[in-house]
Amino acid sequence: MPNRPNVLLIVIDQFRADLLNGALAKTADLQNLSALAAESCSFSRHYTVVTPCGPSRVSLFTGQYAMNHRAVRNGTPLRHDTPNLAREMRSAGYDPLLFGYTDVTQDPRVLDENDPRLTSYEELLPGFTEVVRQRQESDDGDWREHLRSKGYDVPGGMDLYVPDGDSIDAPARYRAEDSDTAYLTDRFLDHMETQSAGWFATLTYVRPHPPFVAPAPYNTMYASQTIRAPYKSDDNKLHPFVDAAISTRRLSSTVEGFDHVEASPENIDKLRALYLGLAAEVDHHIGRVVSWLKTSGQWENTVLVVTADHGEMLGDFGLWGKGTFHDAAFHVPLLIRAPECPPRRIEAMTESIDVAPTILDLVGQNRPDSMNGVSLRQAIESGEGGKEITFSEHDFGNPVNPTDIQKSLDIDASEACLSVLRTDHHRLVHFGGDLPQIAFDMTVDGESRDISALPQGSDICLDLSRKMLCHRMVNPESTFAKTMVTDGGVKRRTG
Repeated sequence: MPNRPNVLLIVIDQFRADLLNGALAKTADLQNLSALAAESCSFSRHYTVVTPCGPSRVSLFTGQYAMNHRAVRNGTPLRHDTPNLAREMRSAGYDPLLFGYTDVTQDPRVLDENDPRLTSYEELLPGFTEVVRQRQESDDGDWREHLRSKGYDVPGGMDLYVPDGDSIDAPARYRAEDSDTAYLTDRFLDHMETQSAGWFATLTYVRPHPPFVAPAPYNTMYASQTIRAPYKSDDNKLHPFVDAAISTRRLSSTVEGFDHVEASPENIDKLRALYLGLAAEVDHHIGRVVSWLKTSGQWENTVLVVTADHGEMLGDFGLWGKGTFHDAAFHVPLLIRAPECPPRRIEAMTESIDVAPTILDLVGQNRPDSMNGVSLRQAIESGEGGKEITFSEHDFGNPVNPTDIQKSLDIDASEACLSVLRTDHHRLVHFGGDLPQIAFDMTVDGESRDISALPQGSDICLDLSRKMLCHRMVNPESTFAKTMVTDGGVKRRTG
C-alpha cells in the first residue's frame, strides 16, 4: 500500500478514565497524556465490553462481545480461527509488531496436550510478531532477564513485586530506569528506529495493574497530596453480589507480601497514591514515545490510538480490582490521533470493540463480519457518531475451581455472570442465576443508590431489560451472517 500510515496502538492495563477526565484527573496531573488528548479525538464515554484482562483484550482485538467469543475468563481458550486485528492488519500488508503481551489463552484443540502454551493464560494472540515478550505471573519474560543482566537478584514468580521494605508503599526492588515500564519503552524505541515507514505496532503497558509497587520516586510521588476519598453507597443493604465481592476481594489482593494488611484509611490512601504513581510512570514513558514520533518525523503519518483494557475500583464502594459492574471497572479512556483529523471531544458512548474496526477502516482494510464493533472514523473526521447504548459483561465463576465469590453466593459457574446495559441516563445490571437486578439513575444518584425497588424502578428495569434482550438478539456471532451458499455458489452481502 503506497503511503500507508503508521499505526501505533498503546494499551494501558487497569487504567481508569477519570485519571484523564474526572475525579482523579486533577490530582494525577498526567501531563503527557493530557497534552496528547488535546491533540486527539478524545472519547469521554468509552467502555470496555468485558473484564478482566484476558477477555477484555480478546474483545479489543477481535471486535467481538464476550457473549460471542466466549473467552470470558483468564484461562478460557479463544477459538483459534477467530478473526482479529493482527491477522487483518497482516492481510493489509503490515507486520503486526507486539511489545508486551495479549493474555490470550490458546485453543487446546490445535496444540499437543504437552505444549507449554497450554500451561498459562498469558499467551500470544495469533497474528502478532512478538518483539518483546512480557509476562507478569510467570518467570517467562524478557524483562526479568534484563534485570538479571543488570545484576539484580530476581526472585521467582510474584515475589519480584514485594516492596523493598516493611511498608506497603516502600519502593520496588528495582530502580525506575530498570522498571518494566521503562524497559518496555526502551525496547520499543530501540526497535522502531530500524523500521521503515508503514509499520503497525502494539505497545502494552502492564502498569498501573497490581501488584501496587512502584520504584522511587513514583512510590511516594502522591503521598503528601489529598486524593479524593473512595465513593460510598447510600444504600444500607448491600446487593448479595456486592456483599460477597467486598468480603472475598480484599485490599490485600492488590499488594504482594502483605497478606493481612487491613483496609484502614491510611492503607487505602497509600494504595491509591501508589496507583497514581504507577499511572504517572506510564505517562512519563508515553511522553517519550510521542516525543520520538515527532522528532523522528513520523508524527504526521501516524495513527496513534491510546486506550486501556479495563479500569480499577481502587476502593470505591469498598471494592478493589475490576470484577464488578461499576463504571470504574469498565470506563476507560480512548484517544485517537489521526493525520488531518482535527482534535475534538466526543461525548457519545463508544465501546472497546470499536477500536479494531476503526483501525482497519483508517488503513483501508474491510473489517470481517465477525466483528460486532463499528468504525469510529466518522466521529474522528466530523465529530458525529457514537452509540445510544453500550453493553458489558463479567464472569465471576470458574468451572474447574469455584471462586470464593461463587461459593459465597452458592451458584454454579454458568450462573456466575452479569451484564451491564448503559443508556444516557440509566444503568441496568442483570445477573445470571436468581440474583436480583440492579438499576441506577446516573443523573441523580450515580451508582450510590439502587432504584430497582422504587415505585418508578420496575418500569425502568422493564424498559432496560427489553433493550438488553434486543441488543443481544441483534448482535450474535456473525462470521457467516452475511454469507449464503446458493445454486450460484457462495454469495456475500457487502456493507
